[in-house]
Amino acid sequence: MDFTELVRRRYACKKFDGRAVGPEQLGAILEAGRLAPTAKNLQEQRVYVAQSPEALAKIDALTPCRYGAATVLVVAYDTTEVYTYPGEKYSSGVEDAAIVATHMMLAAAAQGVDSCWLNRFDPDKAAEAFGLPKNEAVVMMLDLGYAAEGAGPLPNHSLRKPLEETVRLL
Repeated sequence: MDFTELVRRRYACKKFDGRAVGPEQLGAILEAGRLAPTAKNLQEQRVYVAQSPEALAKIDALTPCRYGAATVLVVAYDTTEVYTYPGEKYSSGVEDAAIVATHMMLAAAAQGVDSCWLNRFDPDKAAEAFGLPKNEAVVMMLDLGYAAEGAGPLPNHSLRKPLEETVRLL
């Protein structure tokens, strides 16, 4: 499947069948994240793989949005390794972690693995629950697995604004 078709078909799966993602597929997904670009190639992302019953119970305590996924990636970044933009107001941490997560999400689709980007949780509580170092900030979680029977995109999934509403020439 070509890239544009993959992007069109991928959706946020909100009902997983509980099957585990195989090690080869998970490895390919994680490798896509490792290869993602980051500012100055600092690679400050940290990806935690939650698969054990104990780790998944922690996820369930943090968010109602695991939807039965057997694997959840917790994506964070090291706040001490970021590129700070001129003006000292912004750093690259959140955007770099988001790029890494997007690469993994699309790699999952290419591997036939469904996913859901999670942001309905308190990042500080997530870091605390997993005992992450104080210098790491959690950005998002990514459910991974296989869609349960009857799962599909939300009704508004394919609704997109025209390009002229979202793109401007300078």
